[in-house]
Order: sequence, then structure tokens, then C-alpha cells
Amino acid sequence: MKVTKLSVKVAGLELENPLILASGIADRTPDLWIRAHEEGAAAVVTKSIGMEPRAGYDNPTVVELPYGLINAMGLPNPGWKAFLEMVEGYTFDFPVVVSIFGGSSEEFAFLAEKLSDAGDAFELNLSCPHAKGYGMEIGQKPENVYEVVRAVKDVTDKPVIAKLTPNTDDITKLGLAAERGGADAVSAINTLKAVAIDVYAKKPVLSNRVGGYSGPGVKPVALRAVYDLARVLDVPVIGMGGITTWQDAVEFLLAGASALEIGTAIWLRGWGVFREINAGIEAYLESEGFSSVKDIIGLALEV
Repeated sequence: MKVTKLSVKVAGLELENPLILASGIADRTPDLWIRAHEEGAAAVVTKSIGMEPRAGYDNPTVVELPYGLINAMGLPNPGWKAFLEMVEGYTFDFPVVVSIFGGSSEEFAFLAEKLSDAGDAFELNLSCPHAKGYGMEIGQKPENVYEVVRAVKDVTDKPVIAKLTPNTDDITKLGLAAERGGADAVSAINTLKAVAIDVYAKKPVLSNRVGGYSGPGVKPVALRAVYDLARVLDVPVIGMGGITTWQDAVEFLLAGASALEIGTAIWLRGWGVFREINAGIEAYLESEGFSSVKDIIGLALEV
């Protein structure tokens, strides 16, 4: 890996810049992971993988709003066996973080054990707001977060990142539980629980009725979550939620994020968003007299 002023190290992963492709957007196949890296992402997070194949919900599954998206995909994925077949024969010169979800700590541990050689780290989906029995329904309780993280850490030596939900009264309780369980980092935030209604059909637009809101509109909420987590945790925080411009990225870095995941911005602005944000961060560092992106991480916490 070429070391530059944008290089960071998070949860044992060496990244050439702080940007990571978030789970859920343009990440279904290895060819898309490679495309993301070619466009400027230092690492990628896969689509969340579960015990069995899931087709997901019927359309409509996405509502586009002026300031983001509401989606209820239903965690579609090929299942762990087909996922292993899909990645067979590929080699990657960038970190691949495998996102996994389950209905219990035992299922998370099973998946981590089976997929331990499929990537460089795991991101635990403890925060999806629209799949019954998974994600947020487990991850809203600190004791569940602790148990899942601990169970996964017991079966793998790969770095473990706990992805936290904002749909809670205090996200720091979840972060502290993940840290106690042995998480190497936390990522925040997943989407906000949301709904859209068709005024003429007089019913919710999404087939699942409720979905998760992402995009520029959630940025202040996400930024506050990262700020709060970075103030109390010893492990790194990976920030996400509405990061669309380099200014957004710098705000998250100043708030204490050690790396950043980009998702909905790709839908809204295209693949070029990675290069634009990286170039903007680099120009900011130069204009402000910083020699490395690491120099600005958490500066806003010191005020």
C-alpha cells in the first residue's frame, strides 16, 4: 500500500485513504468491489450475508426524497454458501470487510467461523431497521450487542466492527457494550427508521411500509452520534450517514471518526464521489497546514 497524507489504520486495517464503500450500495459482487476501489475507495464492505438466501422484499423498495433515500430491501443476499462460491478465485489488493447478520449470537458466530477466510474483517449488522428479527431488533439492547460481539470474537481472529443503530435513546451505551465485548471498532450510523406515504393511494409507498432513511438529511444525526461515541470509546469509530462532500467528510474526521463509509452518495452523485471527497480532504489538509489526515481526527473533541 502506498502511504500518503490520507493513509489511516483502523482496527488493524491499513487504508490508503479514509474512505470505505458502505454495505448496501453497489456492493453485491466482487466486480463492484473492484470498481469501488478503482474509483477511490480504500476498502469495501460487502452486502450483509446471512444464514440462508433471502430474496428481499417486493418492490417498491426505495423512495427517493430531496435529501436522501428511504429503503426497505429486506436484507437480500445469496446466503453464506453461495457467497463463498462467488468470491472463489478472486484476489483483492485492498481490504474486504464482510458484513454479516443473524437472529442470535450463535448465528453471528457461525457465519464468522464459516466466512473467516472470505475477507479481512467483519462488520456486524446490528442495526438494519426494517428486517424483522434481525439488525436493529437485536442491536437496540446493549446486552445483545455485547453477546454478539463476544461470540464472534471467540471464533475469529479477524478484526470485528460493530455497526450501531441510531434508533435508540443513547448510542454510547451500544458502543460501550461493543467495546466491552471486544470489538476492534464501531461504525455509526445505520439508517433512521422512516416511512413515506402516497397521498393518492393513501398508503405507505414501500411494500414493507417502514424503511431506513439515509443520505444528506441524516448527516447532523450521524455526526452527533460519531461525536458522542468518540468521546467515550477507546476503540476507533468509523463514521457514516449523509457524507456526500469533502466538507462532510472533514466534519466527521474532526468529530472523531478514524475512517468514513460512503453509501447513498454513490446513488445520488455517482462513483466519482470517492475521488472528489479524497481530493477535497487533501486540499483542505494542505490549506490548513496539516501533514496528515490523522492530525485532524478528533480535533473538535478538544474544544
